[in-house]
Amino acid sequence: MTDTHTAGQEVQGEILNTVRKSQDAVVDAIKRWADAVHSMTPSMPTPNLPYSDKMPKPEEFVASAYDFAEQLLASQRKFAEDVLHATTPMLTAKNGTTARKTDAQAK
Repeated sequence: MTDTHTAGQEVQGEILNTVRKSQDAVVDAIKRWADAVHSMTPSMPTPNLPYSDKMPKPEEFVASAYDFAEQLLASQRKFAEDVLHATTPMLTAKNGTTARKTDAQAK
């Protein structure tokens, strides 16, 4: 069990590392593109739109969206754990061992 768990953690770590490297590459490319565009374009005045001061800043919008996503994920995790807890009696044999399906039951 430990070997499978450790191997799973190693695979997850490699996936997360690859995702981080990919994200870093994309951010770097976007930064280079933005710098290039900024150096080629003249300064443009920012339009004064009505209620623009009431709009959230991009940083606030991202933070709010991720805060909500974290809460939603935590709620989903609790739900999954509650479902597992509720089904424990069905999965546990009377002598306290984990119930296993026989070949006939599995089919």
